[in-house]
Amino acid sequence: MPSTHPLRDALHHEVHARPYERLYAPLVLSHMAMVGNAGGAEREHLAALLSSRHLPVPADDASHVGIDLGGLRLRWEKHGEFHTCTFWKQLAGMPEGFDVLPLQDVPADWLHGLPGQWLVGLHVLVAPASGPRDEPPPLVRQLLGEDSLVGARVMDDSADVYTDFRLHADGYARWIVVAGDVTPRRLGRLVQRLLEIETYRMMALIGLPVAREAGGALVGAERDLADVAEHIRTARPEDEPELLRRLTRLAADVEGLYARTHARFSASAAYFELVQRRIDELREDRLHNLQTLREFMDRRLMPAMQTCAWAARRQQALSERISRVSNLLRTRVEIEQQQSSRELLDAMNRRQKAQLMLQSAVEGLSVAAVTYYGAGLVGYLAKGAKTVGIGVPPDLAVAVAIPLIAGAVWLGVRRLHHEAQAAATSDGEGTPRNHS
Repeated sequence: MPSTHPLRDALHHEVHARPYERLYAPLVLSHMAMVGNAGGAEREHLAALLSSRHLPVPADDASHVGIDLGGLRLRWEKHGEFHTCTFWKQLAGMPEGFDVLPLQDVPADWLHGLPGQWLVGLHVLVAPASGPRDEPPPLVRQLLGEDSLVGARVMDDSADVYTDFRLHADGYARWIVVAGDVTPRRLGRLVQRLLEIETYRMMALIGLPVAREAGGALVGAERDLADVAEHIRTARPEDEPELLRRLTRLAADVEGLYARTHARFSASAAYFELVQRRIDELREDRLHNLQTLREFMDRRLMPAMQTCAWAARRQQALSERISRVSNLLRTRVEIEQQQSSRELLDAMNRRQKAQLMLQSAVEGLSVAAVTYYGAGLVGYLAKGAKTVGIGVPPDLAVAVAIPLIAGAVWLGVRRLHHEAQAAATSDGEGTPRNHS
């Protein structure tokens, strides 16, 4: 056999990680979802319950456990940021209400010690169909609120589902399933989808308070950005450091808000998509002119999810606007710097021209001074030559030497000036120059 990928078995069995249970009507079910990553405390808490009943404990990497506790069935699942516990038991006869619940057979201290924060709680009553299904059973009218009743015929006319999406006196929501001609496996899939719809709905709604809080912060940030943009239009150069400081602080606040909320908004969008998929899998038909589950979600859950999506888009748009205003301020500063640099270069050019004029004047004085001293030396030489008998009049020698000395000095100064200028030009172009 070829070399096996270390995750091959785990990935292959992932599709069987959470199989559907076989359910038989009548039964009553209680479902709880606890939010919060307890770092493995969920498995330890579950292991304590199973050990007390001398049952095998789950493996350290287990994400799903289904086990019979003796007249009571338990299904435990571990998800990314929450874990669920579902208890159900069969009923001897036709149910009359939610008086007999599976949680009554679970130790109270174990329920109280469940790790995490309790977010989802619902009871599901599964009753077999008794007689025509043209009207909601009396049990539905008796146990659920008439004003907010939601119902649908699901899974190809095999079952009817009712709920009022309200928390009752015990803090749990209530669902009633009237099972018609449905197999135990299909009934298990139906109940599991209902549990996931309610769980994912609540998990999606966690982002709504975050979106409202972010919306208030974004209003202030947008107002501050508009004020900064208005001041940039009329600001003086000395006001730019303060505008840059305000803009930097505003950008940091918006990016910090984005970092705190982006994961929550993304999770809410993902949970909402799961809710829609589970409703699609129910294949709803209208029942007794009641509002269907999809209609209820479109009317109640969709606006909340749009609020979260709009808050995420506002954050992204505000971040882009801050970037544009920053570029505008940066461009303004760069233009002012270029203007200052141009003025500085003009001043340097004027100073250089003045220095050249002064240098030309100094060069003329230098030629005169050197010529004067050179003529003096020639005069001394002529006087000395006359003393030794060479008949050269000193005045004539000085008169003849002055033009020669002046011309030689002037030519030497000009040559030195041209060489210095050529050296400066070659250094500015990056070309080396040999000096002899």
